[in-house]
Amino acid sequence: MTQAGTARTGDPERGTLDKAAGENFPVAPFFLPRAWRDDLTAVYGFARLVDDIGDGDLAPGGADARLLGVPAADADDRLVLLDALEADLHRVFDSTPSHPLLRRLRPTVHRAGLTPEPFLGLIAANRQDQIVKRYETYDDLLAYCELSANPVGRLVLSVTGTSTPERIRRSDAVCTALQIVEHLQDVAEDLGRDRVYLPAEDMKRFHVVEADLAVPTAGASVRALVAYEAERASNLLNEGTPLVGSVHGRLKLLLAGFVAGGKAAIGAIAAAEYDVLPGPPKPGKLQLLREVGVTLRGEG
Repeated sequence: MTQAGTARTGDPERGTLDKAAGENFPVAPFFLPRAWRDDLTAVYGFARLVDDIGDGDLAPGGADARLLGVPAADADDRLVLLDALEADLHRVFDSTPSHPLLRRLRPTVHRAGLTPEPFLGLIAANRQDQIVKRYETYDDLLAYCELSANPVGRLVLSVTGTSTPERIRRSDAVCTALQIVEHLQDVAEDLGRDRVYLPAEDMKRFHVVEADLAVPTAGASVRALVAYEAERASNLLNEGTPLVGSVHGRLKLLLAGFVAGGKAAIGAIAAAEYDVLPGPPKPGKLQLLREVGVTLRGEG
């Protein structure tokens, strides 16, 4: 599920926030108002912490477990940690949380009038990752993305005070696309965690078995499957792109960055001829900037 999957070191709060540079999309770029940057960084910190717990990527030493009040004997139990994180999340809304990343989130929640639901969705997605390792259909994967990805876009709209039903619909399409692209980049890494996010029905259609994903270089069938899923993600991005044209100013540039990040990542996957098994194909900065320009021109 993660994009920046290396283990965190040092200060738990700083180590989590430092992962923002590894994402496919801008987290809190410099051109935004300071209040938005602070709020989006706080939201990102929570989302990153949830994923790090779910993926077993917490810094060694158990600092996060101690901050969440988890006994040392349970410090490696992801479900216990997620339960403790959920309890600390509720304290964001009614008292004082224990973890510094959740204390950082508290002013954002109150300033923007956020509700627990999107944060609980992210926790639910990571609980699901502990028990659901395969997805039979594309619709099953979309339901997972509704928990794992879409809450983030909805939080961005809430933080910036721009939520409407139509914008939420477009945002969901973009966020689901970004999640699918991330899964495509991380096929090999996810398999190493005993997770396969490629729908089983699509693997059958393209005559791909899991053993085909465990080799250094993808064969023709795997490449065809990845190309098929990348096209689906591209269609979702196109569906969501009008979101950019529905807002103005610096928020428009931020949302263009989200869309462009997904398109640039798909471009990098295509440039690798859909062979994602050697490692995640990543776009360069020039490619990303080019996509931002294309997105802004298309929605200006």
